[in-house]
Amino acid sequence: MTPVSVGHPRILAIEDDLVLGAYVHEQLGRSGFEVTWCQNGWEGLEMARERSFDVVLMDILLPGMDGLSVLTHLRQSHSTPVVLMSALGAEADRISGFRLGADDYLPKPFSMAELRVRIEAILRRVALDRRPVAIPLNRDSHSLRFDDELCDVYFGQQWAGFTRSEYRLLETLNRSADEVLSKAFLYQHVLQRGYAPHDRSLDMHVSQIRRKLKAIGYAEREVRTVWGKGYVLSAIDEVV
Repeated sequence: MTPVSVGHPRILAIEDDLVLGAYVHEQLGRSGFEVTWCQNGWEGLEMARERSFDVVLMDILLPGMDGLSVLTHLRQSHSTPVVLMSALGAEADRISGFRLGADDYLPKPFSMAELRVRIEAILRRVALDRRPVAIPLNRDSHSLRFDDELCDVYFGQQWAGFTRSEYRLLETLNRSADEVLSKAFLYQHVLQRGYAPHDRSLDMHVSQIRRKLKAIGYAEREVRTVWGKGYVLSAIDEVV
């Protein structure tokens, strides 16, 4: 895993819009972040590979190499949290981003206050993920094994390949013992921000969890939607 830097959080901003890029660089710098700004995908990928950053903030539409391609290449060797930026309504790009390993997305236009909150939430999640936790290994081949250090689950001799956010969401539902958890609760305790009706981040994470559990052949329990209430991790044949 990519180490978190000591001191001011280090942000890599990959944005080709000169006005927005300069504004993000200036405002995040004033907020105590150490910001490196570049304007094309190739340069951004090289920097992300060669230097240590706490968060990568990246536009999807970039010259040279688009943001989704940068993310694909970066995930082959680095787990640095990535926040994608995209035009409001570009749902297909956001779904592809989560599928490729993005940790969050920001629809344009956005406020600097929201950007700071999103970055700070990711930094808190990373800090929590890195706490030393002793977990007894589950030797039952019919159950999921949760690994807090890797932020992933293991079943049938395969790792699911979860992102940090996906892992924290499933682990939270798993600890709740068939209790339905509301979207508002999950946004606050997993994504560490307030729930807004237009924000579909949680739904996308749930979709990815379902897909990845199915891919490794796990069928004992699933994340179910309880309409009007939230989500629950329950047995496949259980009525909720």
